[in-house]
Amino acid sequence: MWAHRLAVFDLETTGIDVETSRVVTANVSIIDHTGTSESRFDWLANPGVPIPAGASAVHGVSTERAVAEGRVAADVIAEIVDALTDALDQGLSIVIYNAPYDLTLLDREARRYGITPLREPIPVVDPLVIDKALDRYRKGKRTLEAAALHYEVELLDAHDAGADAIAAGRVAQALALRYRAELDVSQHDLHHSQAGWFADQATSFQEYMRRTKDPTFTARTLWPLG
Repeated sequence: MWAHRLAVFDLETTGIDVETSRVVTANVSIIDHTGTSESRFDWLANPGVPIPAGASAVHGVSTERAVAEGRVAADVIAEIVDALTDALDQGLSIVIYNAPYDLTLLDREARRYGITPLREPIPVVDPLVIDKALDRYRKGKRTLEAAALHYEVELLDAHDAGADAIAAGRVAQALALRYRAELDVSQHDLHHSQAGWFADQATSFQEYMRRTKDPTFTARTLWPLG
């Protein structure tokens, strides 16, 4: 099954806008069927712009630390793309919680530095999309921390890229066990199902926002890369 061995990926960044935010920390790891890391790669980049205090409060990296300890951003982006390409070449699914954020931001960073972007990322597993689709009416937050708690996955250091990436992989494995009938499919079938689920979820959210807050609101409907 696709969940037996997975690549996992997470970014911590300077903000929430995928078009302008920069990578600060990143992780790409491989986990086995027990959720144990087989390999782990962590990066700290100097993003080349000040890190807002709000972002630093989330992931713990200040502008001063990034300047003093971070590596050249272009080198970090190139290595992340290479690590993800290697995982895809191994035939692994890449687990990314809220994939459109991380993958779109990585794509924009690569283009910013003249790096060949990651090829079309298939197959991707997005636990957020799957959880929303298969447990549609559960109340409460759908953050990674909330999902980890719900699926009994340990997450001790939230917003550390490595901790978040590995926890997301373990949530994906927990989903595969809980929803075996729905998720015992090929990697590519699951990938394409998620694209449809995400589009439906985005359309529903857009309708809600237009009805309650902003008649002109437009949601991103493309998954996993916006």
